[in-house]
Amino acid sequence: MKIALINENSQAAKNAVIEAALKSVVVPMGHEVVNFGMYTAEDEHQLTYVQIGILAAVLLNGGIVDYVITGCGTGEGAMLACNSFPGVICGHAEDALDAYTFAQINDGNALAIPFAKGYGWGGDLNLRYIFEKLFSEPAGQGYPKERAVPEKRNKRILDEVRKISYRPLAEILPELDRELVKGALAGDKFRELFFAGCRDGALLKAVETVLG
Repeated sequence: MKIALINENSQAAKNAVIEAALKSVVVPMGHEVVNFGMYTAEDEHQLTYVQIGILAAVLLNGGIVDYVITGCGTGEGAMLACNSFPGVICGHAEDALDAYTFAQINDGNALAIPFAKGYGWGGDLNLRYIFEKLFSEPAGQGYPKERAVPEKRNKRILDEVRKISYRPLAEILPELDRELVKGALAGDKFRELFFAGCRDGALLKAVETVLG
């Protein structure tokens, strides 16, 4: 699995700590982490939580990554922004139980974490525990186990609802503010990875048009 890490501007100073915690858990599992920044609070390339949603959606819909780890001060804005787009099911986790139940019940592909609210002594350990439980088992198995069948059925129903209620991302991007989208996709690693690996031809053309 290829996992993207995306930080917005208010919590960019924690990027290295988050990346270290994530890699310490998932690399031994055989997963790869791609850090899309922001890397420091002083980065020239600034990301708002709205732009996190755009970048996460493009990466997931394009097949560039399989999962996105993100967040903001409370995690709420990043979650809402990610869930504004098709192809993204983003949960919110403050602790390991949140992460585990989201993975097993909701089977999403993105997680937003509060990197300021409640982040104090032991914050790096809490991040590790979240990542351990998020990726400890194959997702979508249900919890508790006796609820597995109806929970899997509900997830399939949700997926079908989302197919109807969301338009393709390639149709959405050109209608958004161009500078907002260009800023979201301006990171150092984006062009190299996206244009080499995008699996969605329509999305590829839309991104090419927006970026000029």
